[in-house]
Amino acid sequence: MHGGGLELALVFLLAAVVAVPVFKRFGLGAVLGYLAAGALLGPHALRLVADAGPVLAASEIGVVMLLFVIGLELSLPRLKVMRKPIFGVGGLQVLLCGGVLAALAMGNGMGWKTAIIVGAGLALSSTAVGLQLLSERKELVAEHGRLAFAVLLFQDLAAIPLLAAIPLLGTHAASEGGSSWLAVAKAVAAIAALVLGGRYLLRHLFRAIARTGMPEVFTAAALLVVLGSAWLMQLAGLSAGLGAFLAGVLLAESEYRHELEAQIKPFEGLLLGLFFMAVGMSIDLQRIASEPAAIAAGVAVLLAVKFALLFGLGLRPGKLDVRGALLLGGVLALGGEFAFVVFGEAAKAGLLEAAQRDRLVAIVGLSMAVTPLLLMLITRFAPRTDKRAKRAFDEIPDEHPQVLIAGFGRFGQIVARLLWAQKIPFIAIDPDVEQVDFFRRFGNQIYYGDPTHPELLRSAGAARVKVFVVAIDSVEESTAMVRLLRNQYPDAHVLARARDRRHAWQLLDLGARAFRELFGSSLEMGREVLVALGLDPAQAEDRARRFRAFDEKVLDAQRLMQDDEDALIQSAQDARRELAELFEADAGEGALGRIVERED
Repeated sequence: MHGGGLELALVFLLAAVVAVPVFKRFGLGAVLGYLAAGALLGPHALRLVADAGPVLAASEIGVVMLLFVIGLELSLPRLKVMRKPIFGVGGLQVLLCGGVLAALAMGNGMGWKTAIIVGAGLALSSTAVGLQLLSERKELVAEHGRLAFAVLLFQDLAAIPLLAAIPLLGTHAASEGGSSWLAVAKAVAAIAALVLGGRYLLRHLFRAIARTGMPEVFTAAALLVVLGSAWLMQLAGLSAGLGAFLAGVLLAESEYRHELEAQIKPFEGLLLGLFFMAVGMSIDLQRIASEPAAIAAGVAVLLAVKFALLFGLGLRPGKLDVRGALLLGGVLALGGEFAFVVFGEAAKAGLLEAAQRDRLVAIVGLSMAVTPLLLMLITRFAPRTDKRAKRAFDEIPDEHPQVLIAGFGRFGQIVARLLWAQKIPFIAIDPDVEQVDFFRRFGNQIYYGDPTHPELLRSAGAARVKVFVVAIDSVEESTAMVRLLRNQYPDAHVLARARDRRHAWQLLDLGARAFRELFGSSLEMGREVLVALGLDPAQAEDRARRFRAFDEKVLDAQRLMQDDEDALIQSAQDARRELAELFEADAGEGALGRIVERED
């Protein structure tokens, strides 16, 4: 084969239909399946695809779309409060990993200029592999997942000076120094143009297209924005994924956020799989076979150095627990796809010989393949208990319910009893088979199944449901279901149980209305305590009402700084200070009392 369109489609289908299910069946994950399929079918093995270049070029669109979707999950205020993990932990990771790896390269006989480029290139991790593995494991919203994303984002930013430094350190540095600084200026100008233009034009563009009422045009516009932003950054010599990510951030607070995510998701999944295959095709199996000891040692050193440093950074300043720091190291210890570009440019600048470049590319490619296995070992070292039953989902008849309750524990049962008393039809779904069997004996209309599966929701008549009540106990599964509902049924009301304030922030970010599970009952008891102490019941009720309003305002304000612990601590201290004024409001005393008077 010669890498034509039909052959590339055949390779992709073979990987999806054969390799990926087999690897997932043995718990190895889809990423490793794609990598193995690409290595087997590529130019260094069966040669069904003689040139991996066109595949890699086309598949980069998958990474671009992944970063656009990630950007939609953020916003400019949230990105601002993430500056400490991005520039603090991310900057230390690149500096420390790059320095140690550069020192090892110099110890292996490389010159200092070459060692700097090699160390910096190996310090970068794969955005596509890392985020895909976190997504598969449903850990993107976990503490280590958010910190990993912050580090990856800084690495994309660090690519700008790294690319500019290569010609400066190369054999033609004197003649190309001016053009390198011109490239940096072009990069900064492109970022500014994208941010300013996107902030004032994109929302108006999608509003005009949405008025046409033609879904296919909206899809085309979404693809145009993603690929156009990537092209602009690429034209300026930057990462195409950085442009797509910025476009996503600019649209994160728009009313079209969920529709855009739903339109892009199918393309992202298909093209991302193609990207992983292209990486597998780029692994030179012949080079590995000719130098197995050297390549294996290189992979081991790369993973060991980055894992150890990331583990330390995860503990402090990342403030993760031991398990989170281990997972952070496991997901980011690998090399990155950007290393292929760095080493290629270094070879052009005369800093790397062809054999050195091939050896480094093989090390990076193998580190990607080893990472899913490394995460499996870490998970086994610190396992999570999962007591979910293994029986098939119940068949759920579509009886046109108005309310769907996901999770039938103590929280969901109270909602269900109120609906039953008002003769309002509802469907309840719970993933605990023992819970389902127990409540069915009392005549409750409850079904067994995983409510985070879209097929199950469709069979339950979710398209006609007016209100979704997400009462799932697990924070991760609750957040995943709210995200699914917002994608599949954007017009429905979503009311979600929140474990704590941080969980409530995640739910609010997804557009759901959050109900903290202990807040209402605790506030009610506090009101009764005031009455028992002699306060007038009406006055106690008013105090409780004012406290609720105040706390909800604080909750919403802290949502924008949830990733900045110092800002949260300061906000909590300010809230406690203002709380004293809350109970002076009746007399019009204090700043809060004057505000209340103006509002009334």
